[in-house]
Amino acid sequence: MNLLLYGPPGSGKGTQAEMLHARFYIPHIATGDILRAEVAAGTPLGRKAQPIMAAGGYVPDDIMIGIIRNRLAQPDCAGGFVMDGFPRTIPQAEALDALLLELGKRFDRVLYLKVETAELVKRLAGRMTCPVDQKTYPAGAGSCPVHRVPLEQREDDKPAAVERRIEIFLEKTLPLLDYYARQRLVSEIDGVGTIEEIFARILGVVGQTGEVKA
Repeated sequence: MNLLLYGPPGSGKGTQAEMLHARFYIPHIATGDILRAEVAAGTPLGRKAQPIMAAGGYVPDDIMIGIIRNRLAQPDCAGGFVMDGFPRTIPQAEALDALLLELGKRFDRVLYLKVETAELVKRLAGRMTCPVDQKTYPAGAGSCPVHRVPLEQREDDKPAAVERRIEIFLEKTLPLLDYYARQRLVSEIDGVGTIEEIFARILGVVGQTGEVKA
């Protein structure tokens, strides 16, 4: 079962991807995480990406596709995976489709977590982040319960920045839904409710044992 989890900032993609990982034992491929792992490991692709990331730039598509190719080739992906964080543009989606075809894989379903803008701003504005592992916590949280360090607020989690992030998503990334809809892959999931309620809606699409519904 190969899934793409898709949605705007604050929609809960990471949380739901981890729940899918725990339920079906398929790896959660968060492209930001695997990119940082390549940099930390000093791989050839990681060495190319590191100065770009350090300068605050966007890693070129060919490097990202190469990193994703390396991850998908690992044995734990043989039984499926859930991806989030990529693609963000139509050219990236086309390159990813070509890679999956090369590897003999395809997405079984694109799960779109739909959340209205006002709710996203409410969730993200004031959110606190652990400076060690970048895990996020609700507004008002003071210290990381794992690393015992003060939490910080990222600049892009302040209200004005949050609204701009959502605008960029809607302008540049949302057209991907049409791209995947033409492949009859998209299932829209109501992203409002408890974590468990949202996960139950996802299971209504992918099935209790991973038998993805048409």
